[in-house]
Amino acid sequence: MNNTVTNVRTTNLIESAAANGSFKTLCKALDAAELTQVLKGAGPYTIFAPTDEAFGKLPQGTLDNWLKPENKAELISVLKYHILPGRASAADVGTLSHPKMMQGLSTHIAKDGDRFTIDGAHLVSTDIASSNGVIHAIDAVIQPPKAALKH
Repeated sequence: MNNTVTNVRTTNLIESAAANGSFKTLCKALDAAELTQVLKGAGPYTIFAPTDEAFGKLPQGTLDNWLKPENKAELISVLKYHILPGRASAADVGTLSHPKMMQGLSTHIAKDGDRFTIDGAHLVSTDIASSNGVIHAIDAVIQPPKAALKH
């Protein structure tokens, strides 16, 4: 795990994600889901942010399907499943086991060797700071159970 701390405390989560350069797809999806303004707000929030590479691992057509206007509710559900209300540093993540995400369901955090996973996705870069929260990059897009996507 890369414990690089990017100290950009004067920028909000969206600005920090955009400046990082690894989250172009996530930023596009957040914008399509109209969650950008929420994540520019007071927060704080912790985003377990799939990298562009993580989005590339999805089955072909999945992201394009989520980005269609008629699938906006599903996109919102998936994205909110990556957002934890409150600020959780990398050290805090290790103390969580089943945090309840903004989407309403709990994920599963576990230790895998010397690094942590959230629903099986590895944290690959942690503690990307912002004025209203923190971003931890993950190597996969995590998804709530299929039944929860319908809400």
